[in-house]
Amino acid sequence: MKPGPDAIARRIAERLAGAQATVVDDSHLHAGHTGAAGGGGHYTATVVSEAFAGLSRIARHRLVYDALADWMPRQIHALAVRAMTPAEAHRSGPPATDPQGPGSGP
Repeated sequence: MKPGPDAIARRIAERLAGAQATVVDDSHLHAGHTGAAGGGGHYTATVVSEAFAGLSRIARHRLVYDALADWMPRQIHALAVRAMTPAEAHRSGPPATDPQGPGSGP
């Protein structure tokens, strides 16, 4: 059984002290996909943490993936990650709630 977005966000926050995580379940966008058929979910996570300071994008993503390693690939099939420091998050503004991004509506 796949974890819900709240469970994923809690796990990230537990494993990356002081992290703030927002997770969106994108599984409905992948209906019929082989990974979706196995029960694993597709998610997008936005994670803000001081732990990312001075790290490359790849190193930041590894920290997030490591926090969820035991849930992948059976319970989490795919995870898109946006990882930033609090300063970077402040400069970029709030994340879009629409998975297609701002201005994607009709």
